[in-house]
Amino acid sequence: MTGRRYVAIDGGNSKTHVVVGTTAGEVLAFVSGPGSSPDHLGIRGSMALLGRLVAEAVGGAGLPAATVLDQAEVYLAGVDLPVEVESLSGAVGAAGWARRHRLENDLFALLRAGTSAADAVAVVCGAGINCLGRAADGRTARFPSLGQISGDWGGGHHLAEMALWHAARGEDGRGPTTGLTAVVADHFGRSTVGEVSAGLHLGELDRGLLPGLTPALFAVAAAGDAVARRIVTRQAHEVVAMVRVAAGRLGLTGREFTVVLGGGVLVARHPPLHDVVVEGIHAVAPQARVGVLAEPPVAGAALLALDALGVKGVEVEAAVRSAIRAALPR
Repeated sequence: MTGRRYVAIDGGNSKTHVVVGTTAGEVLAFVSGPGSSPDHLGIRGSMALLGRLVAEAVGGAGLPAATVLDQAEVYLAGVDLPVEVESLSGAVGAAGWARRHRLENDLFALLRAGTSAADAVAVVCGAGINCLGRAADGRTARFPSLGQISGDWGGGHHLAEMALWHAARGEDGRGPTTGLTAVVADHFGRSTVGEVSAGLHLGELDRGLLPGLTPALFAVAAAGDAVARRIVTRQAHEVVAMVRVAAGRLGLTGREFTVVLGGGVLVARHPPLHDVVVEGIHAVAPQARVGVLAEPPVAGAALLALDALGVKGVEVEAAVRSAIRAALPR
């Protein structure tokens, strides 16, 4: 074991990854846990879960429980407003995991995992949707990402709700006929969407099954259903709009820059979505290089830790990425 040591955390809505590593490029421990977003758990609940995972990772690295690391890089979903960053940052400092720390929205980790380019924009479309841009001079472009109250549209959960909405209207005649109607009824094991709606309202059906409609939506769209394709196209246009605005704020649209697409909805590369997104981005930013995230965002958190500790170099970065890929649960 050589070099200074860090802990890197990527805490999402559904899962959390924690890495303990060194400035020599070693990954000493990799721990997975449930979602740690303070949006769902509150600050106290989020910190309690993260504290347990960090303790597990420190132990897994073969370090004494009382070890104070050199750097903590913590990136959480749901930390969107400056007041939220300030509150969580204070809580991470009080936890005493490391001598220095940084707390930010999880998009920073995703962006770093996706590219080392100085001029870049990342869009995540998973359970929700968000976007972050950065320029070589340190400026950033961000969105509140508070859902529909801040103008957001889309993300896996919203797409699932839209699939159900259109399926219901297609069945009762208020909307056009769509293949989503049969798919939604079958997904919930009911004969009609009307029965699904009643079952959800009465608590007879598990609302936790709703997100499972998102892959079904893309399958129906790929089969050519006009209603499903309109929903997917709307999502593509929203992704493009975020890239256009973020890149425009930073003055990147007329230059070369990298776009990283992340989150389960975009990483899946559904052709009705992916093709329209790439075409739309190139229409507003012809020199943009568009790529899909290939690494877990915690790799970006680890690389940001190395950046903070002054460690640069292609070889160290490649070693960290390779070690984290190898440690990922299969």
